[in-house]
Amino acid sequence: MNDFDLMLKKAIRQAKRLGIPVSDKISPHIVINKRAVRRFGCCKKQGETYIIELSEILADAPEISCMQTIAHELIHTCPGCMNHGETFKKYADKMNREYGYEISRTNSRENMGVKEKTPCRYLIICQKCGKRIERVKRSPLVDDPSAYRCQCGGKLIPSGYTPVGRTESVAYAVMCKKCGAKMERKRMTDVIKYPSRYRCSCGGSLVRIK
Repeated sequence: MNDFDLMLKKAIRQAKRLGIPVSDKISPHIVINKRAVRRFGCCKKQGETYIIELSEILADAPEISCMQTIAHELIHTCPGCMNHGETFKKYADKMNREYGYEISRTNSRENMGVKEKTPCRYLIICQKCGKRIERVKRSPLVDDPSAYRCQCGGKLIPSGYTPVGRTESVAYAVMCKKCGAKMERKRMTDVIKYPSRYRCSCGGSLVRIK
């Protein structure tokens, strides 16, 4: 996994070496955004401090892809560069020529060397520590998570997933009263028998509907 904080220090040194006036008030820790899928990074200002976020999808991306994304966000901390105007482009061109980056307004997964993630069809969550367990295919864990335990010892519960392309009949189902997520089962399990003992990932209580 890439060390983003170390890369941030390196990118700051590179920018200052070229005389690019990046801010001296940048948080030394990059925030990992687990929800961002359409953008690789962003720069936010909180008070006087700039905070750089990177998408989790860059965790195992090539170093140069991460570095140019960080450099892109660093340039946004320069005076007059919170947009992608002429000043931003001038500093980006300097970084590109010197370090072989391809800093631009946007970029594609293919150019960044980021692999497409196989979509998650099933999601199991630990009630104790909140750990998320994603599965693409059905398995005993998916069918009956109550029969298993997380490494922390917590109980596992299904989140409101919708299996893709499933053809077999569904005999039982429960629904979250809060968010409306449905959880379907082919056979009788504890979550079907005793839905009131479980909670949806949103915190809502469950009720049997089938």
